[in-house]
Amino acid sequence: MHITKDQLEELEFPELLSEISPFAYSHKTAEKIQNLKPLPLEEAVISLKKTSEFLTSFESDNAIPFNEYDDIEEELQLMLIENFRLDNPAFIKIKNLTEQIGKLQKFYPVFEGVFEHLNNDVRVLEFRKEIIEKIDKVFNRFGEVKSEASPILKVLRAEISHARKAIQENFNKALTALSSTDYLDDIRESIIDDQRVLAVKSGYKKRVNGRVLGVSKTGSITFMQPDTVVKHHFKLREDIEEEKKEVDKILRKLTAEISEFQPQLAEYQAYIFDLDLTRAKAKFSEKIKGILPKINRHKTLRLVNAFHPLLYLRNQVEKKEIFPQSLTLTEHNRILCISGPNAGGKSITLKTVGLLQLMIQSGILVPVHPKSEMFFFDKIMTDIGDNQSIENHLSTYSSRLKKMAEIIRESDAETLLLIDEFGTGSDPELGGALAEAFLEFFYDNKSFAIITTHYTNIKLVVEQLPNAQNAAMLFDEHSLEPLYKLEVGQAGSSFTFEVAEKNKIPRYIIDAAKKKVEHDIINLDKTIVKLQQEKFEVEKLKTDLTEKRDSTQNKKENLEKLNEQLQQKLFNFQKLYEEEHRKLQFGNKIEGFIDSYVKGKSRKDVVKDFVKILEQEKFRKLGSDKDETKKLQIVKRKITQQLKKTDVIEKIAETNEKLEDKRVKDRAVWMKIGQRVRISGSTSVGTIEKIDKNQKVTVNYGMFKTQISAEELERI
Repeated sequence: MHITKDQLEELEFPELLSEISPFAYSHKTAEKIQNLKPLPLEEAVISLKKTSEFLTSFESDNAIPFNEYDDIEEELQLMLIENFRLDNPAFIKIKNLTEQIGKLQKFYPVFEGVFEHLNNDVRVLEFRKEIIEKIDKVFNRFGEVKSEASPILKVLRAEISHARKAIQENFNKALTALSSTDYLDDIRESIIDDQRVLAVKSGYKKRVNGRVLGVSKTGSITFMQPDTVVKHHFKLREDIEEEKKEVDKILRKLTAEISEFQPQLAEYQAYIFDLDLTRAKAKFSEKIKGILPKINRHKTLRLVNAFHPLLYLRNQVEKKEIFPQSLTLTEHNRILCISGPNAGGKSITLKTVGLLQLMIQSGILVPVHPKSEMFFFDKIMTDIGDNQSIENHLSTYSSRLKKMAEIIRESDAETLLLIDEFGTGSDPELGGALAEAFLEFFYDNKSFAIITTHYTNIKLVVEQLPNAQNAAMLFDEHSLEPLYKLEVGQAGSSFTFEVAEKNKIPRYIIDAAKKKVEHDIINLDKTIVKLQQEKFEVEKLKTDLTEKRDSTQNKKENLEKLNEQLQQKLFNFQKLYEEEHRKLQFGNKIEGFIDSYVKGKSRKDVVKDFVKILEQEKFRKLGSDKDETKKLQIVKRKITQQLKKTDVIEKIAETNEKLEDKRVKDRAVWMKIGQRVRISGSTSVGTIEKIDKNQKVTVNYGMFKTQISAEELERI
């Protein structure tokens, strides 16, 4: 994308980047963020998707295992120097970096589909586990060279340990032996050059066998190392020197081994820097509630509830309300002309669109509604604010004309123009005419543009252009307060006299000014005010009606659900009634058997009658099951045959339609008052008592009545 440094500053892009950079772990990544520029389409889309994926990890329990890391760029250069030796921390940084790559390569595939684009970057890296193994072979978990790093080092450290132990033991013996004499000073011992020494009174130093290492400031005390310690001390020094040489040898060898993996480590470092950048953008998106809108390849820009991110952050801190804006630009609606009073939000709307466009083309998520859509421009050209140049002795108008000349040269069909106070700075009539010519040039050039103006002639020209549209920042005529809401579709008034009156300009001054203005212009401005107020009232009424409609619809749906539940309960009650009635009849029969047996009927006859009833019940149940099975088999056979000949969906629909027609015709014949009927699937019989116009039938069961749809009844 082509955009100048001045235009980036006009849209406050550097300030936005300054809000993102603190989220970076590395200062190098922070510097890279400060120098971010718009990217080519494909590169920006991938960056957006990676940022969006990282953002989802904050909103779920799937936290990406990426923490603060160390920069190894210097080590990558140094390890290529022949016979160079890296220090201990350098190896630990290399190990940590390699381990982080390994963790990420294991993490992403577990959540396949969630982190697709983040995984695409890390999976192409060649993970070399040998780097970790080689470093672990030399270093312990505290970053110290292990004694097992080489056999020689192990022996040397054993000797060092033995020498230190001998020094301590011999020194303690000498100290104990001299404690019973007057040779030692009250402090008994001291430390010189990390060595324990005896504090001998200077007058007795010749009576003590040892090496003098120092004298006190007053000269009264001579610090001596006992002879029994000296030889062990020299041995310790020799072993320590040998140890240093051996460690140096080990680390030089390890440096040479690790340098073989320098290409892979360079790729690890580059990947981590990029991941750090993605994370920083994701953290910023979390702060401003940024999302990834739909990215169009065709020219449609649709911003829904879009916020200016910097204003959003400032208002959050100050606990002020922020008003989102919604607008659309397409090939059939390329130019939007915003009018309205000063301090109503026109300039902020321009900056919001421009800044959001820069963000999306730089791979940064934007604070808009998820239904928003955006596309990429090749150029963004701006003219926002006071451009007076003291150095070049240019007036504001001259400076704006110079910038306009550049816009005319550079703009094309792939350009987004953002021009504030279009045409101002000169004689209203002449400047307005020139601005009108500019507008027609941009329109014919098929450029996309959002402009703000107070000129009535510009509003009228826009109204006549089929691919341009007026818009207004709403203003409350009664309170004379801006509403900060963009209303697309009509021009707005500047409320010149109303604002002047609010700012305590004397009434007689305002009346005199009105007389000096052409009568038609005043009437047009009044008409615009009236239309704007009426449209605002209509929108408010429309919103209220929509809310009431939604509320009514919800109530209707709830009533329908309640009705369904009541119908189901009634059906269940009917089923329960039938089951209980059948059990009652069976119980009555059993009671009859008991009475017969009591009255003297033989047990054999009673049992015979009882078994007969059992057989009847068994036959009834088995018979009904068999009938159902037979019916299903016949239907299945017929359907199978039909499936071979015709399309299944059409055939089923046709069959159902015919059956339904037949049922309707049959029902029309027998559906009369007094007809004995039952609910489909039920055994209880009732009589039709009443038939409504909507085919709701009242059935009398004797003990109770129920109302049911005619479609659910079958005649007896």
